[in-house]
Amino acid sequence: MQKKYLLAPGPTPVPDQALRAMAEPMWHHRTPRFRNLYKEVTEGLQEVIQTSQNVYCIGSSGTGAMEAAIVNLIDTGRKTVVVRGGKFGERWGAICQAYGIEFLPIDVTWGEAADPAEVARVAKSDPAVAAVCLTLCETSTGTHTDVKAVCDALTDSGVLVFVDGISSVGACEFRMDDWGVDATIVGSQKALMTPPGLAYIALSQRADAAMETCCRGRFYLDLRAYKKSLPKWDPPYTPPVTLFAAQHESLKMMRDFGIQNIWQRTADFGKATRAALQAMGLALLSKAPSDCVTAVCLPDDVDGNEVVAHMRDVQGVTPAGGQAQLKGKIVRLTHMGHIDKFDILVGLTALAQALAAQNHTVDLGKGVNTFLKLLGE
Repeated sequence: MQKKYLLAPGPTPVPDQALRAMAEPMWHHRTPRFRNLYKEVTEGLQEVIQTSQNVYCIGSSGTGAMEAAIVNLIDTGRKTVVVRGGKFGERWGAICQAYGIEFLPIDVTWGEAADPAEVARVAKSDPAVAAVCLTLCETSTGTHTDVKAVCDALTDSGVLVFVDGISSVGACEFRMDDWGVDATIVGSQKALMTPPGLAYIALSQRADAAMETCCRGRFYLDLRAYKKSLPKWDPPYTPPVTLFAAQHESLKMMRDFGIQNIWQRTADFGKATRAALQAMGLALLSKAPSDCVTAVCLPDDVDGNEVVAHMRDVQGVTPAGGQAQLKGKIVRLTHMGHIDKFDILVGLTALAQALAAQNHTVDLGKGVNTFLKLLGE
C-alpha cells in the first residue's frame, strides 16, 4: 500500500488531532460548548493575524471572504486598485467586475512583485479610489508582495488596503495592526492546517467604519450581522461545526509552537527548498519568491502535465502544476503548515524521478545535500 504525500499549496495536510476532532459525534452550535470554542478560535486567529480587531468567520472558501470585503467596504460610486500578478490577483478584479465596481488594474508580469510606489501612485491618482487589493502570496507563481511597503506608501492617503492572505497568513510574517492593513482575508485550508470550508476576515477600525456606512446590498456576506452576533459568540448562521473543531485543534498547535517560530520555520524551509532546486539544475519562476510555496520552472524538453501526473499517480506525491499560461511549465511545492523537512525531501525526490521518467536527469544528491546543509543537519 502506497503512502500518500500532499505537497500542493492548498489544501495542505491536516494534523491528526484536527482530524480526530472532526470525527467526534455531531453536536449543536447553539450551546455553551460551541460558543466557548468559537471564542477561542477567534482569539487564536487574532494572534495569527496579529490584530486586536474583530475577526469574522464565514462558512465558505477564502473567495467568500474576498467578496465580503468588496461588498461591505466599497460603496456605490467608489473604485478599487487591483494588483494582478497571477490568477488570484485577477480574482480581486473579477469580484469587482461582478458587482459593477470600476477598478484600476496594475498588471504585473507573472513571477514579479508589484512596485509599492507605483501602487500608491495609481491609488492616489483618482479620488474615487476607496481601496487597494493585494495578494500577499500569489500562489499561482510563488511570489511574495511587500504589503508593509505598500501600506507605508499609502500612509495618510485615506485609501484602504485589502490583503488576500489566504495562502500565506499563518506561515510567513504578517502584522495587520502594525503595518496598517484594513482587511485581511485568510482561509482554513492553507497555513491554518484545516480542511477547506472556513474563511476569515479581520477589519481595521477604518474598515469597520466603512462597513457601517456602505449602501451596497448584501445578505449572507453582510459582516454587520457577524459583528452584531460576536459579543455573544453566537454566529448569525449555522456554522460548519466539525471544521471549527478541527480549526480549534490546529490553532492550539500553532499557539504552542509560537507564531514567530512558525514564520522562521517556513522561511527556513522556503530558502532551503529554493536552493535545493537550483542545485539540482532547475530554475525558479519568481523574482520575489514566497516562503510559503515554491514555483520551479520545468525544462523545455519535458511535458509538465506528465511530470505532475507521474508524481501524483506513480509516486503518491501530489504537487500543483501551473495555471493559465504557466500550465505544463511549472511545478509548485508547498512548505507551509503541517509539512516537515522529510516531506519536502520526498517532494524533491519525486520531482527528480518524474523528470527522469522523461529522460531528463537532475543532480538530486546535490539538491538534498544543499537542503540539509542549509537546515543545519
